[in-house]
Amino acid sequence: MSMNYDNWERLVGAVLRREQDREVACSDSRSTSFSSNSISLDFDELSLSLPREEQNLDNGGSSSRFDYMASSSTNDYPIYQTPAGGSINSHASKRILKELKDIQKDPPPSIIAGLVSTDIFHWQATIIGPMDSPYADGVFLLTIHFPLDYPYMPPKIAFITKVFHPNINTNTGTICPAIFEEGQWCPSLTISKVLLIISALLADPVPDDPLIPEIAYMYKTDKNKYETIARRWTQKYAMG
Repeated sequence: MSMNYDNWERLVGAVLRREQDREVACSDSRSTSFSSNSISLDFDELSLSLPREEQNLDNGGSSSRFDYMASSSTNDYPIYQTPAGGSINSHASKRILKELKDIQKDPPPSIIAGLVSTDIFHWQATIIGPMDSPYADGVFLLTIHFPLDYPYMPPKIAFITKVFHPNINTNTGTICPAIFEEGQWCPSLTISKVLLIISALLADPVPDDPLIPEIAYMYKTDKNKYETIARRWTQKYAMG
């Protein structure tokens, strides 16, 4: 199947332009210099089957927004740990610390992020579901792991909170956006902007490039049903 990435370019470009405008309006002396044109979105076709849990979309039972995804052994994203002895890539650590300072000083709208403990390579983020979407008012937790060669390699980001979405794996929390592909990552992107892109993805799915084809099909053929289930999952997992 041939894949078209115009929708990804539109989504990423719109987010970066909005954030650039916001930074220009709010910044003191800094300015941004990247654009959506610097991001190549030519990556391999995805071929992932529907996880077992999604075959039974809502089987009841108690839950909360703090429910974790499947164990890391089934997660596509490996855990990056600080090497024994505390030796870390100086450039990576400086970049991460700068981004930590920036995101705490000027957090993106409806997003917070910070360290989980003392490991600067491991963060946790919270995204408030976008208004006018079935995820509105939901509190979505994400885990972020930076590679030791960041920013030249992309961070590994996954939802902790369960999400019903064509571009998010409801079993592992992994996310589909092209920018996370190693060959497509742009080092000028910051974690702040990446989280904004993920937030925009909640409001504006890309069903033509799905991670979960069955959910994408529902989105395209019966959007009311999709929104009903997505809203129910938001209430069940992100508002408990």
